[in-house]
Amino acid sequence: MNDSSPDQARRLVLLNTLRECPLFSDMAPTDLEAIAETCQTVRLDRGETLFRENEKALGFYIVQQGAIHVHRLTSEGREQVIAVFRPYNCFAEVCLTTFQTYPANAVALEPSVVVLVRKEDFRGLILRTPELALRMLTSMSFHLKHLIQTMEDQKFKRIESRLANYLLRLCPMQGREQGFVIRLSSSKKVLAGQLGVSSETLSRTLARFRQEQLIEVNGPEIRVLDATGLRAYLDPD
Repeated sequence: MNDSSPDQARRLVLLNTLRECPLFSDMAPTDLEAIAETCQTVRLDRGETLFRENEKALGFYIVQQGAIHVHRLTSEGREQVIAVFRPYNCFAEVCLTTFQTYPANAVALEPSVVVLVRKEDFRGLILRTPELALRMLTSMSFHLKHLIQTMEDQKFKRIESRLANYLLRLCPMQGREQGFVIRLSSSKKVLAGQLGVSSETLSRTLARFRQEQLIEVNGPEIRVLDATGLRAYLDPD
């Protein structure tokens, strides 16, 4: 076997990661090759930090394997989850604009591999391929939408209202939610961070909803039994 085979295999995986990322989908093979030349692969153990808030921004990232948890710390020292990114999602694109540092923290939820796309090299590619600027804006608008949804959850003072709003938002259609199963893509600890509460508070609220027969919980799956009952928690406090 050729000694370069492992390197060739890694390069093929890298090219596939770029191709699967919406930001780079449908790009010409020569452009993909060019950007791949400048990328760096980073491996992370579970719980390992990729970058910290206010660290100098090297570029943005694409998840190749695993899951990356992006969060900020509140004044009380609690993690406020912004988003969890999984394979072929890109994140931290904001550093391509005027941001010189990362605005949040990024930690691996599980053993992960990410691809670093250096901002200087990517800016040069944008000059040659202006369409990438539009794709970058689309990606950033998706993140903004997610952030707005998180803020929507936070507008409720009570955790019961926040959790009810979160569950109902994931149901497919108004009036057809009964029996719908929601599969959590992350741990309950991460969900607690998204809702701005402790894991213990979330567990107590889930237990209350179970006792009221609004939901059933089976590991990472939550079945909505009474959407009307959940919706009642959205009334003003």
